[in-house]
Amino acid sequence: MRIVVHGQQAFGKAVLEALLKRGDEVVAVYAAPEKPGQKIDPLKEAALAAGLPVHQPASYRKPEVWEQFRALAPDLQVMAYVTLFVPEEFLKIPSQGSIQYHPSLLPKFRGPSSINWPIIKGETETGLSIFWPDNGLDTGDILLQKKTPISPDDTLGSVYFDRLFPMGVEATLEAVDLVKAGKAQRVKQDESRASYEGWCSADNSRIDWGKPWAQIYNLIRGSNPQPGAWTLHDGKKLQIFDSKPLPAKQPSGIAGKMGEVVAIDAESFTVACADGRIRVFRVRAADGGKVGAAEFAAAAKLVVGTRLT
Repeated sequence: MRIVVHGQQAFGKAVLEALLKRGDEVVAVYAAPEKPGQKIDPLKEAALAAGLPVHQPASYRKPEVWEQFRALAPDLQVMAYVTLFVPEEFLKIPSQGSIQYHPSLLPKFRGPSSINWPIIKGETETGLSIFWPDNGLDTGDILLQKKTPISPDDTLGSVYFDRLFPMGVEATLEAVDLVKAGKAQRVKQDESRASYEGWCSADNSRIDWGKPWAQIYNLIRGSNPQPGAWTLHDGKKLQIFDSKPLPAKQPSGIAGKMGEVVAIDAESFTVACADGRIRVFRVRAADGGKVGAAEFAAAAKLVVGTRLT
């Protein structure tokens, strides 16, 4: 089966290398075009190292791009982290169609930040989908899905790098095998269960210390490491990464206004919120790298009673 891998970054590279390692016939790679001054994409670098032709169109809406793809005589397009819109005219060129990886249990959490939002919203389970893309946004028929729990201590980083990344590579290979065997299913998505979330960005990762501890804690871990939940200290952005929630009754005896630093110790500083406190272990100031919270507190002369806004 003549396969074209289409994607970018570390996940696209991992899928390509896994296919090549087991002897699949990959005939070309499509990768996102680099911006001026940007480093070579890891998928493109791996493709060139393997001697594969690489195509990087800025748009997939053009007939000349479709003809270039058609000339490869592809049987299957494997899409591993694709952010540009790809129309059905392009998707249907391979004789067996196109399959795509999406890191959520579709139809829930369609959209570009589908790993962040389940954590931010307090979900206890997420997963991945391999689906048949169409002209909609993550709306195509499902080929297969895999589930994984979200623990109370999980972050965006742990859910993705420890589970959804390796599970996604394995699931993509499984889906390719099902297509080869003529056993790949097409299950319609249940639109009554569908949800869409946009980018998780700095605009919606700002901490409101007036919120309950659970909402703040979920925002911090769902934004760790990107985009980084943040607050203001002396009018400057302070990103918070590693933290621990302290509900109001555990421990008792710590009071404070919302956003007020109520304790500082050798490892952390603690901030009051609506119904408890958040103990902070790792931060990044606007003008520096990630450091321990106690190190930041000392350098910034943080004291009990300081308000984060």
